[in-house]
Amino acid sequence: MTLYHLGENQWRAYMTEELSRTSALASRHTALGSGLEDWNGMGTAWTYDTNPNDEHDAVREAAGMFDMSPLKKVFVRGPDAASTLDHLTTRDITKINQGKAAYLCVLTENGGIADDAIVSNNGNDEWMIVHGSGDTMALLEASAQGRDVQIEFTDDLHDLSVQGPNSLDILNAHCDIDLADLAYFEHAAGNLFGHPCRISRTGYSGERGYEIFADASVICDIWDKLVEAGVVPCSFTALDKLRIEAGLLFYGYDMTEDNTPWDVGLGFTVSKSKGDFRGKVAVMAAKGQETVANVCLDVALSDMVAGGETLRMDGQEVGAVNSPCFSRRLGKSLALAHVKPEIEIGAELVLSGEGVDTTAKVVASPIYDPQKQRTHA
Repeated sequence: MTLYHLGENQWRAYMTEELSRTSALASRHTALGSGLEDWNGMGTAWTYDTNPNDEHDAVREAAGMFDMSPLKKVFVRGPDAASTLDHLTTRDITKINQGKAAYLCVLTENGGIADDAIVSNNGNDEWMIVHGSGDTMALLEASAQGRDVQIEFTDDLHDLSVQGPNSLDILNAHCDIDLADLAYFEHAAGNLFGHPCRISRTGYSGERGYEIFADASVICDIWDKLVEAGVVPCSFTALDKLRIEAGLLFYGYDMTEDNTPWDVGLGFTVSKSKGDFRGKVAVMAAKGQETVANVCLDVALSDMVAGGETLRMDGQEVGAVNSPCFSRRLGKSLALAHVKPEIEIGAELVLSGEGVDTTAKVVASPIYDPQKQRTHA
């Protein structure tokens, strides 16, 4: 028995790129100067009237928050929920215990990355998968065929990400559970400012942080009270700086269906000893046959490049820029890029594109907190 709780409007919102999904926090974003630019079919705060460099500083030094509700939240429930997700994803789902979560890939039959996601075990045969703009839902449907599972996509559930070294103290002062007990990638149900929610020790910033999953009816009050507590609203422009410094990938830019997990440094998400899963034969055969490597570049420029620039070495094209930013904190123009696998750290490349002709050095990634001590503390 496979049930899909997707009405016609929900399905249209899920499957189209039109601006057809709305965050309950939209009015908060417009009040801060956002034009609610589209990402994943939802109006998203790509910019505020505030300086994204100051927002960047807030996350690195204190606490900032992002409305991550454009991510798609899907509940998978029933006796075969775990086996469905095990077929869908690269991780061994049986090893994700209740209260735990894992970052993983969803593959095509050819072993390419169709999406990346986080899967959480809520207990009692209920799981949640949170993903971005890839093909997870269609592939989840296919994996669910013939299984006793119910799938529910919901935009009522919002995702507010509070990130930074002060995030624990601020949230704990208003929470009925001790968040200090949550290890990295653990989650628990609780009440924040008196509102029921699920809090997950995850994020996309390279800092200790927490994602708050709460209903639309309470998320605005949680937002307002966090602002009162000193948490700084932050735009996706600031988030881009944070995640590039931390070497975190963005689907559609740093990885696509043309890449296997081995190409982009996500081989750790592939459970090599698990049973069958979509794309297993192809992805296992691709190990050791990488066509690109994902690297960080230190660009010799006083501003960010546009993205898409060509990289050359000894006159030969060896790669391209995917995700650029300028980090005021580090005083560097940075970018994540794909290069030929034989390009080594320390290599000097020629970077050229429309209006730019400079050099870039391949540096170790992540460039910020390479030991990940801040996220894992």
